[in-house]
Amino acid sequence: MLALDHIVIAGRNAEEDSITYNKRFAVKAVKGGEHENWGTYNYLAYFSNQAYIEWLGINNYDKAMKSDNPLITHLVYMLDQNETGPFQFALRTDQMDDYVQHFKENNIPFDGPYPGKRLRPDGTLLSWRMLFPKYDITEGMLPFLIEWHNPTGGPCTQSISNPQVITKINYSGVDKATFTNLYQLKNKRSITNQFTLQNSKISFNNNGKLSFELV
Repeated sequence: MLALDHIVIAGRNAEEDSITYNKRFAVKAVKGGEHENWGTYNYLAYFSNQAYIEWLGINNYDKAMKSDNPLITHLVYMLDQNETGPFQFALRTDQMDDYVQHFKENNIPFDGPYPGKRLRPDGTLLSWRMLFPKYDITEGMLPFLIEWHNPTGGPCTQSISNPQVITKINYSGVDKATFTNLYQLKNKRSITNQFTLQNSKISFNNNGKLSFELV
């Protein structure tokens, strides 16, 4: 089963945005690091359900604008449109190669997998892969898949995790039936507009904006 990995928030200044959020909701964020190849950097707030928030910012616009990574392309588009806030989320898997095969066999357009890496503030290297079902950034969004290259399955560290939990994502990119087919999930019929992930829930609606609930 897929798990919620993280929610991505676009902003002009990732550090200031994380501080503002922390003051409002009493959560602690830490500096993540820099993505040298993409011209971006991030601040992170980890939570007790092994999910986190990523405030993603640009520190080299030329590099970011030239990146072929769909997440960075989407971030540049958001900021060029003077839009900020949650705009993407990642689903964690340890079977990315199976998803690549699934997309190929079912003629689902995709980009990737893209390798990613960054240096933590302590100097250790964190690496991962990302896989993106294609979507039109001017019309909607499909979450991407992420696979971490470390034994714990992600960057979360229990010692710096906040006690809160991201209980639900409010999402309007596609309907539940399309979503479950796209990501090879079993369609649970008990709640028609929700799907239960390993550590959170997705609520499907038509509001347009991505949002989430933190308890």
